[in-house]
Amino acid sequence: MAHTVLLVEDDKGIATVITEALREEGFDVTACESIARRDALLADNRFDVMLTDVMLEDGDGLASIDTVRRLAPAMPVIVLSAQNTLDTAVRASDSDAFEYFPKPFDLDELTQAVAQAVANRPSSEREDEAEDSALPLIGRSPAMQGVYRMITRVLRNDLTVLITGESGTGKELVAEAIHQLGSRKTGPFVAVNMAAIPHDLLESELFGHERGAFTGAVSQQIGKFEQANGGTLFLDEIGDMPAEAQTRLLRALQSGRIRRVGGRQEIGVDVRIVAATNRDLAPMIADGRFREDLYYRLNVVPIHLPPLRERPEDIGALVRHFLGQAAGEGLPLRQASADGIEALKARAWRGNVRELRNAAFRLALMARDDTIDRAAVEDVLPTARTDADDGNKHGFEAAVEAWVDTARPADGAVYHAALAAFEKPLFELALERTEGNQLRAARLLGINRNTLRKRLSELDIAPETFTRRR
Repeated sequence: MAHTVLLVEDDKGIATVITEALREEGFDVTACESIARRDALLADNRFDVMLTDVMLEDGDGLASIDTVRRLAPAMPVIVLSAQNTLDTAVRASDSDAFEYFPKPFDLDELTQAVAQAVANRPSSEREDEAEDSALPLIGRSPAMQGVYRMITRVLRNDLTVLITGESGTGKELVAEAIHQLGSRKTGPFVAVNMAAIPHDLLESELFGHERGAFTGAVSQQIGKFEQANGGTLFLDEIGDMPAEAQTRLLRALQSGRIRRVGGRQEIGVDVRIVAATNRDLAPMIADGRFREDLYYRLNVVPIHLPPLRERPEDIGALVRHFLGQAAGEGLPLRQASADGIEALKARAWRGNVRELRNAAFRLALMARDDTIDRAAVEDVLPTARTDADDGNKHGFEAAVEAWVDTARPADGAVYHAALAAFEKPLFELALERTEGNQLRAARLLGINRNTLRKRLSELDIAPETFTRRR
């Protein structure tokens, strides 16, 4: 695969000469004339090296180098300039440029410098990717830059943070980033999902309980507040918290003290609170379902996570990251081509980053070639839905409805009849996609391998008939 070069030069004659010289040396060159076009290309593509003029049609190429570093931190930059002054050379050096060439320059020296920059690229690239993978959030879009700036503002303090955003946008990842990068990183990070706990047990989960506090309390239990002491307590789906628990939570936030259910003594706790919700709390406050004073106590620092549809330029980086994760979990190592990324960008992603991750893992498992292109995306993933499709039924939902209308199972038997009808073709599809590999098929289905074997026997499915026959 040819190494990629981004050339930013508004002199068409010079741009043509450089482009032809580099292409003769085997480089893949993309040329543009402005800072705006440069930034757009960097947001959507990865380049091995960039060559840039200083004085461009829409500004100073060196003055805007910080934007380049933000979009492509590991990419070497070679500076070209007709402003042959000491000041220009110093500015190029201060920008950490790989090399500086005053015009006119020796073309052979320039091509050699590009080759050297590319040769030095892999180690810095690996370091950059390792650094990115160590952090929970992926994306360099303007929308995510705003999120990053808000995160950095709360790392050296214990202000309460309220994270809002649609399901699947990564609210817990933001909470983890605040904890991992902040002053409480040596303490525990405790997450609790308010929507997943029965209302009558929520106070016990948060504050703990004493033995005998209620029926079934056979021993003392330490609550999430005490478990998170010295660290961060992440209260996910805070909008699902019942009113009576909201009152006790507000009291705990105001006083820094909690009392276990059935207990008599108050216990001091030192926790940083990060809350999150996918609900609009304003109408809930208006109709009395959420306490206004608790809202203001939680919403000291608001951070809003944009949905994936508002940052499609991040999809390429996210997909590459998820494909790497998939390979780390034993799935085939895949790469996504440019048209494959474009096909993924065209989809609605109503499930946001969570849905994209699942799709990337599915592609890693089911794609027939090592490179995931547009054809692979269209083959493996269901047809994308658009806003115009909201009133229609598609895919599996339509298949289930068609089966019910055709099979007409007896009242009271629909559930088990549907499972029996769809289970066998589902297992056969999993084996077909994994070429008879039962371990991979079990992982695809999300079930235990022994369970898979048992059901294959009961359904009279022979996995060897799906083995690779090439």
